[in-house]
Amino acid sequence: MHKNLVAALAAACLLHTAFAQTAKLPASPTAEKLPLKEAFVFVSPVTDTGWIHQHDEGRRAVEAAFAGRVKTSFVENVAEGADAERVIRDLAQQGHQLIFTPSFGYMEPTLKVAKEFPGVKFESITGYKTAPNVAVANARYYEGRYLAGVLAGRMTKTNVAGYVAGFPIPEVVQGVNAFTLGMRSVNPRAQVKVIWLNAWFDPPREREAALTLFNQEADVVTLHTATDAVMAAAQERGKMAIAYHSDMRKAAPDAQIGAVTHHWGDYYKRRTQAVLDGTWKSGATWGGVKDGMVRIEGFGSKVPQAVQAEVLARQKDIASGKLHPFAGPIDDNEGKAVVAKGQVLGEDQVQTMNWLAAGVVGKIAK
Repeated sequence: MHKNLVAALAAACLLHTAFAQTAKLPASPTAEKLPLKEAFVFVSPVTDTGWIHQHDEGRRAVEAAFAGRVKTSFVENVAEGADAERVIRDLAQQGHQLIFTPSFGYMEPTLKVAKEFPGVKFESITGYKTAPNVAVANARYYEGRYLAGVLAGRMTKTNVAGYVAGFPIPEVVQGVNAFTLGMRSVNPRAQVKVIWLNAWFDPPREREAALTLFNQEADVVTLHTATDAVMAAAQERGKMAIAYHSDMRKAAPDAQIGAVTHHWGDYYKRRTQAVLDGTWKSGATWGGVKDGMVRIEGFGSKVPQAVQAEVLARQKDIASGKLHPFAGPIDDNEGKAVVAKGQVLGEDQVQTMNWLAAGVVGKIAK
């Protein structure tokens, strides 16, 4: 009995010590002793170029900036929908305090999981619905697309450009229209032929779509998909191409005449710092050329200096607010006026765009 009493007292002391030590632990993961656990969910594999490459570069920028204070991880090739919901929930259950979900199709799964984990912060990239613990961020990609159109309009010899598009969501429609408007601003006879894939990541079909467009007289192509397959096809055929998401000269050293690139590092670092500081709040961010989130670069050797200078001058005009890609007058490709002369589309109108500009051949896919 005495032995049992001693054992009980010893156990009580141990419990008291453990409780005291636990009580001293900081309640917030932002303390120096507990690195912030930050996760990213990627819709396709991490490759050397493309949409996910740029977001992974942003993740790496966070690790470099907050070495020892933040631990990042990622899950790649996660399909939008039920798979995404499962992965996001697993990450929250594993103790991640900040989760980035950079794909439009992740928006609803993110919101659903966020309700179950009110203490976790979520960043829905390209989404538009917020919640108390869900912020959204997107970029004015269409500003870069307009500049790419100016470049294509100056470089084409056939007056036909090709556009390999993923899903027919407003973000993609904005890009098609801005590209066309930029192209026709310097080449009024230009046409843009679009092939819709209803997929982000499908290299064989991306390549096939590019080849089809070349057979339809396009001598310059661009893309809104996740790989550099379109660029490689242009290289193979001796055509011109404008990269998207990232510089793709490795895949198309001769074909690339320019690249519309995205830059997420600064945004990811700001949001991470806000969590560490305890100042993170839900909200909506929509950056662009002015904010350094989008730009055109990577001009190929075929592009005359005068054309490069013209494109870069327009980039400065967009940054200063002097030029807006969706300033009227603009007609759709069925002859209907959609933006009157002297008017500029507001952000809400741009975000819900569901028409194709004059010069685009075809319709928005179902």
